[in-house]
Amino acid sequence: MKIRIINLLILYLLAFPAFSQEKPWMFGPFERAENQTPIIEPTDKTVFDDPMTGRAVHWESMATFNPAAIVKDDKIHILYRAEEKLGELEIGGHTSRLGLAISGDGKNYIREVEPVFFPDKDNQKEFEWTGGTEDPRIVETANGTFVLTYTQWNREYPRLAVATSKDLKKWEKHGPIFKDWKSGKYHNMETKSGAIVTEVKDGKLVAAKINGKYWMYYGVPHIWLASSSDLVHWEPLENHEGNLTPVLSPRPGYFDSWLVEAGPPPILTQDGIVVLYNAGNSNSIGVKELGNRVYTGGQALFDANEPWKILDRSDKPFIKPEKDFEKSGQYADGTTFLEGLVLFNGTWLLYYGTADSKVGVVSWNAD
Repeated sequence: MKIRIINLLILYLLAFPAFSQEKPWMFGPFERAENQTPIIEPTDKTVFDDPMTGRAVHWESMATFNPAAIVKDDKIHILYRAEEKLGELEIGGHTSRLGLAISGDGKNYIREVEPVFFPDKDNQKEFEWTGGTEDPRIVETANGTFVLTYTQWNREYPRLAVATSKDLKKWEKHGPIFKDWKSGKYHNMETKSGAIVTEVKDGKLVAAKINGKYWMYYGVPHIWLASSSDLVHWEPLENHEGNLTPVLSPRPGYFDSWLVEAGPPPILTQDGIVVLYNAGNSNSIGVKELGNRVYTGGQALFDANEPWKILDRSDKPFIKPEKDFEKSGQYADGTTFLEGLVLFNGTWLLYYGTADSKVGVVSWNAD
């Protein structure tokens, strides 16, 4: 009888597999909506008077992707990267601007007709013309200020920069984060993807301090670490020789064999700092079934008091391109490129770019 019961249990588990994460500290499992479709797609119906060219442009007609996300006034606000059609140009050849979409239920999104953040005739012209403003991440401070990290692209160097706002529409740009540090030691080094550590307070995410400092994971193809006392001026973590020290690197033989890149703002939990990161696969030394240059999502756990100390790491991607809209577009190899994470009415919503073309979302009810 006991053997029969065990066999029946095995058959049940095979028929109805348990949805559990690979490791107990990981976020998820995130689920797709039934018949999932993109929540934000390109449109040629919106027009913007471009300060750079002095002409009207269909600023989001080519692609809408790589979104940041934040909750404000009980509504989800999505800041997404948008590009206009310019003909047959390679990735990186367009101008990027940030659009804004707002949702009261996490399902329906209303978009602003013009971008809310873009290369303008301002003091950041030398860093943002003509490539634009790319790949945002966003956090909120305890006093209600929104801090945006993004990439400035002047077609010479991609630079990580910071801007702040009180309403998500009017922004103060503070420029490249490493411009003045040690006489610009890292100013002309490729820097991007700044993910500032957050924590849950009173049901929402706010920027977290650890040992009196804010911390940010950033960079590609390795992930580095920087600290700040004010969220505007940042100091990269160096070793005793004065060199940058990666805190997360690619691994041959795994889904992240080609590169790793910081995802949405990490979360400080009782287990440590959970970092959701983007992972690129190299077919020759990684996971052959994934394909070459495919972007998936991984998670890593860092010490809550020593943000540079890794404690654990996922061995498999927790999200990967599966839907047609995640594997067709500007980046045909496929991406689920993670940049936005919010806690909304008790549910975690993870926003990501698909194939450098559209925006998708998956959800996890933590209860």
